[in-house]
Amino acid sequence: MKKTIYCLLFLASFLALSKTSKAQEYAPNYQFAAGLKFGGYENGVAGKYFMNSTTSLEAVVGLRSNHGLVITGLYELNLPIANIEGFRFYYGAGAHLGAVGAGYYKRFNGDNELYTSDHILIGADGVVGVEYVIPQSPIAVSLDLNPRLELGVGPFFDIAPGLGVKYCFK
Repeated sequence: MKKTIYCLLFLASFLALSKTSKAQEYAPNYQFAAGLKFGGYENGVAGKYFMNSTTSLEAVVGLRSNHGLVITGLYELNLPIANIEGFRFYYGAGAHLGAVGAGYYKRFNGDNELYTSDHILIGADGVVGVEYVIPQSPIAVSLDLNPRLELGVGPFFDIAPGLGVKYCFK
C-alpha cells in the first residue's frame, strides 16, 4: 500500500509541475521511433508515433520468459523539461492484451504465482517517464514506470520499471 501511495504522490507532483509548461509549444525531435523496450514483465519491440507536438501513441509487443506474448498500447502526453533540447517528460494511459502459458511467474513485488494452465492477460496500463534524444544522433533513450491493473488473472495492481532504446525517424 505504501508503494502505491508513494507512486501516486510522485505522479501527482510531476503532473502539477507540468501544468505550467503545458502552454509552451515545442517541436518533437522526431516523428516516429522504433526500438527495444525492457520492462519488469516483458521485453520486446516498441514504436512511438507523434500525432502532434505534444501527443504520441506508443505500442509495445513484449515477450515473457515463459511462453507469453503481450501487446500494449499507450496514449501519451509529452512535455519539455527545463527547455533542454531533446529532453521530455511523458505520461499517459492505455491497455494491454496477451497470453501466458502454464508455469511459475514472479510478480514484480517478489511474489511467485503458479498458473496451472494458459491464461489470457487483459488490463489497464499507465506510464510516467522521461525521454532523451541524444544530440547529433538518431537515438532516443527512455526510462519510465509502468503501473498495471491486471484483470484477466487478477485483479492485481503492480508497477514495473521500463527502459527503452529507439532509433528516431524524422
